[in-house]
Amino acid sequence: MTMVADNTAQARLSKRFEKWDKDGNGVLEPSDFVAEAAEIAAALGQAPDSPRGAALRDAFQSMFEALADRAGVSPQGPLNRDQFHAAAGELFQGGEAAFNTVLGPVAKGIIGLCDRNDDGVIDASEFAGWLRAVAGLDEAAAAEAFRQIDADGNGTLSEDELLAAIREFHFGRLEFELLG
Repeated sequence: MTMVADNTAQARLSKRFEKWDKDGNGVLEPSDFVAEAAEIAAALGQAPDSPRGAALRDAFQSMFEALADRAGVSPQGPLNRDQFHAAAGELFQGGEAAFNTVLGPVAKGIIGLCDRNDDGVIDASEFAGWLRAVAGLDEAAAAEAFRQIDADGNGTLSEDELLAAIREFHFGRLEFELLG
């Protein structure tokens, strides 16, 4: 990563830490990640314990465990800010494969929550609903984000396209935050 991208990535990780520290105690714990998944599910009209909500919760729990493992702490944590930055940085340095292994289930869970017609992809309308719910974006901003993220131009976002967009945002190469 370039220094600018690295600074952007670090700033975005700091913002992510603040957002995910649900109880504000200065550390990340599995309960923070479960609460984040529950908020996302509820924002999209799903009960957190519904099958789709549970899939996202499980993906967030798995992500926490992967970060904890990289930080050398127990799967129950906690992770302080420095440990989180180091673990996430290590994940970024591991390249696409490492990033995709940890965040892939989250992307799949997001698609599961947004995919109202159960076709396995997110169309522009479903994507706009997602961005309205988690990021407060209006229709025009959501349409622009969709246009940038729809890499193959087929009018839908696959799990791979969504995962690539999440990765690009965290590397500082995309301005649309997709995880809220």
